[in-house]
Amino acid sequence: MLSLQHETILMELNVSYRLEYWAAVSLVIFVVSMVSPALSQGDRSEAAISLEKQGKTAEAESAWNALAKTYPADPEPFAHLGLLEARQEHYADAIRFYRKALALDPAMPSLRLNMGLALFKDGDYKQAIQTFTPLFKATPEDQRLTVLMGMSHYGLGEYATATPYLKQAAERDSQNLTLLLTLAHSCLLSQEFPCVLDAFHRIESLNAESAEADMLVGEALSEMKDTYGAIREFRAAVAANPKELNVHFGLGYLLWTERQYPEAASEFQAEMDNDPRHTKAMLYLANSEIELNRMGDARPLLETVVKNNPGSSMAHLDLGIVYVEDGRKQDALAEFQTAEKLAPSDVDVHFRMGRLYRSMGKNAEAKAELEKASSLNKATNEGLLKMMSSLPGKDHAQEGHATSPEHK
Repeated sequence: MLSLQHETILMELNVSYRLEYWAAVSLVIFVVSMVSPALSQGDRSEAAISLEKQGKTAEAESAWNALAKTYPADPEPFAHLGLLEARQEHYADAIRFYRKALALDPAMPSLRLNMGLALFKDGDYKQAIQTFTPLFKATPEDQRLTVLMGMSHYGLGEYATATPYLKQAAERDSQNLTLLLTLAHSCLLSQEFPCVLDAFHRIESLNAESAEADMLVGEALSEMKDTYGAIREFRAAVAANPKELNVHFGLGYLLWTERQYPEAASEFQAEMDNDPRHTKAMLYLANSEIELNRMGDARPLLETVVKNNPGSSMAHLDLGIVYVEDGRKQDALAEFQTAEKLAPSDVDVHFRMGRLYRSMGKNAEAKAELEKASSLNKATNEGLLKMMSSLPGKDHAQEGHATSPEHK
């Protein structure tokens, strides 16, 4: 059997996946509510504060805007306007007001924290870190700031930097399942595999059945070359929650790398039952069908994949293989040529195309392709961590935007 090497869409958690990646791995950002500024409440602001406390946002904004115009050197109206915008998730506007307030009074209590929270929520993790850092240095025991520092680095994809903060936070809050899962994921992405296993054992001690935790351990074991242990953990994940995003795909992929195609096909189908738009599950199901010599079952799947994801060299190659079996040589050649453009260094593309040319009596072209194939190294299977990292979360908009080719 020809081995496969597949596309890697590296973590951006493109982790926009840099916090779009909060969705791909199903993590929850847990931050405290905006802290209300601890400001003086003179007569001129009491009415505005009263409206704010009553939840009358529009009226409170009007009152604070009027005060800001009357007293442009007073930071209090700008601080409260920032708070009101933040509560409405208008973070860019909130940041603008907070900056005005800070320019007038850099020492105003809670103001810097509020601006950092707004930056964090707005996805500007670099600026959030710059804002949180002096606060964290002043109060390193502050759990909220420890978590925010860790998650800000996490959002930037700086997992090795995020992990110590998250470890510290998890030590202080050992019963927090969400925090432990976040720590485990950060450890996995920074390739600190013993840390993943330690976090998992702590999750187990909480008597918490977590498909996500089982998947993280499975990925770690796979990276540690313990494929059978990884398969065991993914089976546990399926048992814990068969509807977990990508759980069947992960198990199917591990089985597929072990050439256990019948069971792999069942898992890929289960993933598609959970999510009919899961293009990779469809692609690997089709490849499994080819390995099982069920070309008729593979054909419609592959035709759908190349339509939805025309940048997949594996899909074009596999579809070409099916067309060869169907006797559709010109169609097969077109698919192989497309695969070659997408993956010019794929040995299998050149090998298949060379054989096809030879069957068509085009000996010169066949010789050229087979010589190319003989000069290339054989591809190997992509690791599970990279494969799982390339999967979309609930948002399938990124499907088809490969950054490097996949090969069969």
